[in-house]
This record gives sequence, structure tokens and C-alpha cells, in this order.
Amino acid sequence: MTPTTNLFVSLFSLSLLQVIQTLQSTTPTTLDWTALNKTLGGRLYTARPFASPCFPDFDGLSVPRIEANCEVIEDNYFNATFRSTQFGSFMTTQWESCMSTDSQCTLDSSDPSDFLAWTDLPCDQGSVAPYYIDVQNYTDVQIALNFSSNTGVPLSIKNSGHDYFGRSSMVGSLALWVMILRHINVYSQLSFNASFVPDGGSESYPAMTIGAGVPWADAYAFADSNNVTIVGGYAETVGASGGWVMGGGHSVLSPVLGLGIDRVLEFKLVTPDGEYRTANAYTNPDLFWALRGGGGGTFGVVLESTSVVEPGAMTLQVASLSFDPTSETGIQFIQLLTENSLQWAQQGWGGHFTINGLILVNPLLTLEEAQSSMQNATEFIQSQNGTVTIETLPSWYEFYVKYVISYQSTVGLEATLASRLIPSSLFETEDGRNTFVQAIADMPAAAQDILTITAVAPFLFNATANSTSATPAWRDSVWHVSFLFYREFLSLRKTKSLLSRPQIIIPKPLISIAPDSGAYMNEANVYEPNYEQAFWGENYPQLLAIKEKYDPSGLLGCWRCVGWTGVNDTRSQCYLPLN
Repeated sequence: MTPTTNLFVSLFSLSLLQVIQTLQSTTPTTLDWTALNKTLGGRLYTARPFASPCFPDFDGLSVPRIEANCEVIEDNYFNATFRSTQFGSFMTTQWESCMSTDSQCTLDSSDPSDFLAWTDLPCDQGSVAPYYIDVQNYTDVQIALNFSSNTGVPLSIKNSGHDYFGRSSMVGSLALWVMILRHINVYSQLSFNASFVPDGGSESYPAMTIGAGVPWADAYAFADSNNVTIVGGYAETVGASGGWVMGGGHSVLSPVLGLGIDRVLEFKLVTPDGEYRTANAYTNPDLFWALRGGGGGTFGVVLESTSVVEPGAMTLQVASLSFDPTSETGIQFIQLLTENSLQWAQQGWGGHFTINGLILVNPLLTLEEAQSSMQNATEFIQSQNGTVTIETLPSWYEFYVKYVISYQSTVGLEATLASRLIPSSLFETEDGRNTFVQAIADMPAAAQDILTITAVAPFLFNATANSTSATPAWRDSVWHVSFLFYREFLSLRKTKSLLSRPQIIIPKPLISIAPDSGAYMNEANVYEPNYEQAFWGENYPQLLAIKEKYDPSGLLGCWRCVGWTGVNDTRSQCYLPLN
């Protein structure tokens, strides 16, 4: 096995002592795990945190450092694509730790090769699942569900590890790793059907079917090769059929084409009762509704999704503007954005704004119309000696390659998000606009610097009322405002302070000016106040009833998912108590 291959090994290549140590506090015997491995055809694996080969101890025992593997880890510590191929790795590294016990196994994010940084930091299992199954088909999931039901070992579901809530990481769990499906043969997990008919239906749609292990980078390349456009996420490594779509799934194309939950036509999944099901508008429609916004890791293990696509490459007008702001001109730019936001939403613009610029796309306007639409922003940026590009690109994929790949969030650090959906009513009056700008101006400069405003709400999309289960606040919002905090290499005890900051900064100014709005569950505060209302609004009681129908024993569960039983749930023991 070379250093660049998967850094984890089969359960039965370990010594018996190592197996027993890895079992930790789980109740199954070694014979139980052996039988499970045999049933799975040898695809039960043990795992340790991503950086464990770099440490001279593990869970209190001396172990040899694996120098070759450690060098690979150091070189790829901030590489999202590499991290997605390693089971013990997560994009935000606090989910490789057990924060409540100060247990961790991470490197110095300022210099991963700094050996001295490890001296006082022992490496522990943290919240990384000690076992995972290399999922290759639905029977693997059924076997895992049966094992969990019989033994009480909790289940976790992991794709690429791009999960700000840490729901794909769970202490002491048996994990289902669906990302491995991609590595079998990514294109066997992708198909295009110009006349897809959902099971039980009669109407056909141009659609792409995407397996659970496929990230958006591969899905976009496949769509482009078939001359179609699919609505998806920004980050290359996000799983196209995972929590992105089940949590809502926003895109810079969403203002015109809708959210991911508006585009999906069908899911194939295994529900907690062990049944392999199809869920669409005709077959198991209640489950289909729940999956369209209720969140991942809750109602079942999705193995593929099929979504409607737009025929053709889709010509886009692109506006890319940037400048070097001062504290004064940065707020002036936010004021300009706020004054133009409603008009831009009505014209179909989607994209990202920060205090120093914007990147927007529009599939509805001509180049001349786009230039006219952006005139106020262009004049302001030019007055600040900034850079302005307004151009036509022939396809989404061209835009993705030119602008999106270089606009990826940093990985390999502890990070936490906080966000809020801002309704259109706020932008309809001068008082409302000024209230928003003042809320940003009153924030510390450090918070302003990490502000991201996204125009990703389905403002022009004509959705059928109550057809999806995410918060209805999406349907009347113009902006999704978020703050992404990163933590440098500090004791995990400092993480509590970090995670507390969004509670201080976000709820007071933004919840107060949009008290009846909500939050995007995939990019919300881990400790979101009144999360049931914020994530699902009036839909939560129905979601809970569907959860209890398909999972009466609570076999699947995760932090603040539908049906979450609270902080005393043993599956939540590694989250920090902030009270």
C-alpha cells in the first residue's frame, strides 16, 4: 500500500489487540464484528482520525509514527479533494475531535509540518467512527441497519465530510461511507435520460441520475458532456445526492431555476425499517416531501437522486467586481448592494457579495442589459480604482471552471457558520434597507470581513405551495447572509469561545430585523436558537410524524435533525454544552 492510497486498513489486517482497542466501549464482541465483516464480503474497516499517522501515540498508547503517510497528510492538509478520499477526514477539523472532552488529533493549521506543535497534544479517536462500511449497494445498508438494531451501535452516514454541522461524524458509531461509490467508477454513478419518467408517473423530463458518492465537480463535467445544465452547489467536493439536496440545496442559479429540492424528481434510498424504496411524487410521496428539505441522515440512506436538467449549455452573463475597501467604503458598498438588491433579484441575478466585491450570474439578460443593470455598482467600483468584468460565457461549466473552482472555502481548520435568510419586505422600504446596513455597520470589523451575502433564494422560481419541507422563508427571501469563522491552532477549549461568537453576532442584529425568517440548515449556527422553527417553520410537526412512521425506533439520528432527542442523546455527546 503506497502513501497516496487510502490511509486506513481492513479490520482484519490489524492485530487482535488493536481490534479490541478500537472497539472501545461498543457492546458487540469481536465475533460479532467478524461476522459482520464476513457478511459484507470483507468491506468492514477500522478508522482513525486523518492525522493519526503523524502522532507517536494513539488513545494513550505508544504507536510508531508512519512517516511516509504523515508526509502525504502534511502536503494535503488543506486539499479538499484529498480529504474527501480519506474516511477519517472532515473539511472542518473539529469534527475529527470530541470537543466536549478536549479529545483531538489535528495538526498545526499554521504549519502542519511543525512537529513541536504535537508535543502536548495526544491523538485520540475523537468523534471519528471507529468502524465504517465501504457501501457499494443497498444490501450493505440493510445489513448495517440490522446490525445497529440488534446491537445498539449507532449509525452515521458520511459522504465527503463537507458538513458544517458535524452530522456525518459520530463518536462510537458504525459509519456508512457512501463516498467510496465514486471510486468504484464515477461514471457508473451518473446517467442522463432525455425522457425520464418517475416511477408511477406518466410525464417525462430531461434528467440526470446521480449516485450518492458523486461530488458536484464530476456531476458538472458529466452534465457539460451531455450538453445540459444542472443546478448544484458551489464547492467541488459536496456530494450531489447527499445533505446538500435534502437540506434545500441553494445555487447561484436558484433565483431563476429553483433550489435543489425544487429540481429533484426521485430518490432511491433504504429507510430505517430496511426497505429499499423509491420516493417521488407518486410513490411514497410523504417520504419524498420529507426528503425535499427535511435534511440528510434522518429519513434513510439515499443512494441516488434524479433531478431535472435544462437542455443546452445555458448562456450566462457574468459580473465580477472587486476593490480594496476601507471601513467607510466597505459599508458604502453594502449600502449600494442593499439599495439594488430587489431590482437585481427581479432581473434574475444570483451569486455572492462580500464587503469588497461581487460575483454574479444571470441567465435571463443580454450583455447590454447586464451592463446597464450593473451600472451603479460599476461606477462605484471604478471610483475606488477597483476591477470590473462583465462578460458573456457560453455555459455554466465555463463559469464554473473560470470562477467557481478558485472560490472554494478553506478546509483543514476548525470552522463554524452562522446565517440568516433576509426577506424581500426588508428591502422594500428605505427604513428597512437602512436597518440592515446599520446592523452590518455595528458589527466588529472582523465580522464584516467574513460576511458573505448570497443571492441564492428562489426569488423568481414559481414553486408549488407546500411542495417541499424546508422553511417557507426561502420563498420570500432575497438574500442568504452568512458568517464563516475560522479558528487557528489553539487548545480545543478555545473552540467554545469560537462557537459562541455566532450566537452573539448573528441573532441580535439579524434575527431582530427578520424575526419571522429562518436559516438554511446546512449553513446555520450549530447552536441555532429555536432550530426547529428556523430550519423548517410550520413544516416541522409533519416532518416529525413522517420520521416516526419510517423510523419508529429512532435508528437514525444526528445533531438537531428532525426527531433529535436533545443534548442527552449519547450520539450528541461530543458537542459542546454552551449553557
